[in-house]
Amino acid sequence: MRIDLNPSDTVSMKSPSVVLFVAAAAWGLYWLPLREIEAIGLTTTWSVAFFNACPLVVLVPYVIWNRKTQARHLRAVVVIGLLTGFGLSFYASGLVFSSVIRVTLLFYLTPVWSTIIGVVWLSEKLRPGRIAAIVLGLGGLWLLLATNDNLAQPLNIGDLMGLLSGIFWGFGAAGMKKWPEAPTAITAMGQFIVTSVFCGFLGLVAFGDALPDMGVFMDALPVAFLASILVLLPSLFAIFWASRLVFPGRVGILMMSEALVAIISASLLLPEETMTFWQWVGGAIIITACLVEVAAGDKRAS
Repeated sequence: MRIDLNPSDTVSMKSPSVVLFVAAAAWGLYWLPLREIEAIGLTTTWSVAFFNACPLVVLVPYVIWNRKTQARHLRAVVVIGLLTGFGLSFYASGLVFSSVIRVTLLFYLTPVWSTIIGVVWLSEKLRPGRIAAIVLGLGGLWLLLATNDNLAQPLNIGDLMGLLSGIFWGFGAAGMKKWPEAPTAITAMGQFIVTSVFCGFLGLVAFGDALPDMGVFMDALPVAFLASILVLLPSLFAIFWASRLVFPGRVGILMMSEALVAIISASLLLPEETMTFWQWVGGAIIITACLVEVAAGDKRAS
């Protein structure tokens, strides 16, 4: 059975954008299994490393079994896997070193970097609708995430990681658009390997945390495995497929749905988290920005 998706299989011009918006929204629940894994005993970046290692149980056998097709275009696979892997690694690690609000805000400068990368690297046309969508999206994101207490604190290494994560992800999205022939499964495998190794390295070096006991890993396995296989992996495949068809600037804008779902879900499920009136306004503006981007995009960018 093949799980790679062909970019030419799109049903309609708008479907990749819709898929991207929904798949990124699913990533807004990324914090839920991580919170559970940390409660079990896997703290700091070990929780991220373990969570991202679980899909390899499925991907590695599949890639080996289909090595003749998956081994094609290895240069593109390596480049995309490294870029997206470091993007996710810096984002997840930044959440440990700094506040969720600041790291998320810095990561979602991605539409700016992605648009610049798309114009320079992929010769994407910069249209007024794209500029309007970026301005609306960043404005809505600011209202959604900004609080005086968090933003008044000095910048730290976690904030730098948040900034780098958006830049790396922007280049990764551009790579997916430039090399749509890169097999999805082995590309995703590369991302998960990079993220797991990098975050495990941070756990040992930056935090000085020894490798947790095997019993802790076994206790966390049911939550990590089910959440990563049922939510993380399918949504990543959907994002990779859509990113082959959508220009990087649009990818960054539509993926703002992740921040929207993360804030709303935390507000509903965590007693200490509440959304203000202006945060709800910011969420509505983000949705508006996505609608403006889809409506203003030309057929080739869809």
